[in-house]
Amino acid sequence: MFKLRKRDVRRLARSLRFRLTVSYALLFLIMLVGTAVVFRAHLASQLKTSAEISLNEQWAAIKGAYLRIEPTPELDNRYAANWYYDTDDADETTQVLNLKRVLLIADEQGHPIPDAVTNQPSVSTIYDDLGRESPAEIRLYVAGARKLAKPPLLWAERRSSKGEPFWIRSGLIWDERHRIPFYISIGVSLAKNQKILSNYTWTAFVVVIPSALILASLLGWIMAGRTLTPLREVAQAAQRVSGSNLSLRIPTREAGDELDYLILTFNRMTERLEASFQQMKQFSTDVSHELRTPITAIRGQLEVALFTAKTTDQYREAMFNALQDTDRLSQIVRALLLLSQAESGQLVLQKTRLNLGDLVRELVEQMQIPAEAAGVHLTADAAGDCFAAVDRVQFERLINNLLSNAFKFTPEGGQVRVSARLSEDHVEVGVEDTGRGIPREHLPHIFDRFYRVTGSGTAPAPEQGLGLGLSFVAWIAKAHGGTVEVDSTPGKGTRFTIKLPIEHQNEGAMELAGQPAAS
Repeated sequence: MFKLRKRDVRRLARSLRFRLTVSYALLFLIMLVGTAVVFRAHLASQLKTSAEISLNEQWAAIKGAYLRIEPTPELDNRYAANWYYDTDDADETTQVLNLKRVLLIADEQGHPIPDAVTNQPSVSTIYDDLGRESPAEIRLYVAGARKLAKPPLLWAERRSSKGEPFWIRSGLIWDERHRIPFYISIGVSLAKNQKILSNYTWTAFVVVIPSALILASLLGWIMAGRTLTPLREVAQAAQRVSGSNLSLRIPTREAGDELDYLILTFNRMTERLEASFQQMKQFSTDVSHELRTPITAIRGQLEVALFTAKTTDQYREAMFNALQDTDRLSQIVRALLLLSQAESGQLVLQKTRLNLGDLVRELVEQMQIPAEAAGVHLTADAAGDCFAAVDRVQFERLINNLLSNAFKFTPEGGQVRVSARLSEDHVEVGVEDTGRGIPREHLPHIFDRFYRVTGSGTAPAPEQGLGLGLSFVAWIAKAHGGTVEVDSTPGKGTRFTIKLPIEHQNEGAMELAGQPAAS
């Protein structure tokens, strides 16, 4: 049971929906944490600015309203801190007490001056707890301030023995009459600021962000499920595809998005599979039909000879006929094997840069004897140079197949012409005859395997071939990066035109249509 649960969890973790949800959650978490950190830093800066404003207001109140540092007769005319305020006014009394709460007033030697009323040093208990500056530090600051027109203020954060933070402002107040500086430090507690930041941190990082993350994860899970719904439909449709219903197509959502692109790609793949299955089915049908005919003939001839032949000549005739059918069967098998190797990429073209004009003239000269046997006049029209990169063996097979067809379908006294000429971007090779032509309804199928155009009317049917010659022609043209076109008029003749690209290749093996050669 534990293994099953573990397997389910592992399967869930590998699912696309889970990964999308995790991605949404992580992105949302990063955004939330980043926003919270930035806002906390801004809040801390604002709170510190507020503390500085409060200290500036206290400094202005000390310097301009309540404090006078002057010689005091009761203290033998020593400088003392005199506080001027209305003791009967509760607000002023409270304000002065707040000013004295965190306070140090020292002379230029760094010693606290006395209070004019209490004769006690002008340093508060809290300031003492924070750690007051040493006399040497105060003297050093005063000496530096004398050299500057506007001495800098000193800002510092200190903590009490209980850990309470305070923000301290230090500077000089001058006795304008005698030009004597006095060092003053005042402070304000940052405990409230710290509490505000602590509450914000707890609320944001412990309450708000986890809750928002859980909610975002649930929402992401729902959104990912809705987003993947069309993908699941595609997967379900793909499961319904089989060899018996390859015509199934998935309708697009008309959104023009990546999912529509996936659906279109799947439909194109199904179309290719359907075409391949149809081709395989047709091929199996054609092969079974073509092989059954010679096998049946061989069996029949041998059975007749076995049961009826009585003389040596009769046995010899039966064996001769069976041998002819066996040879035909062997030709079919060899042709099918060669065509299968070619279309599967196992047949490698050995391309060389050849002058097709010279090659055409040479092939026409070689085919003169078969042409004379067929009673047709064979000529070549290949003036000038027509260079292209071709496999000589395959190109000769292409021309020979076209010439063989021309000889079969051209009556005695007819003409067959092979031409080669150079165009701007290709070499054009044509094989033209004055034969009976090909009816228009047969033209789309003449390059199919085993397809044969039968005789029509009262004209005698030509010698039947294997129906594979033009399939080889189409493959050879395509393997060279070219095309083959046919133009035929019944009763007048047919012209096959092969267009091959002009290439400049060194000798060497080139793989068919970019497919690797079979090892």
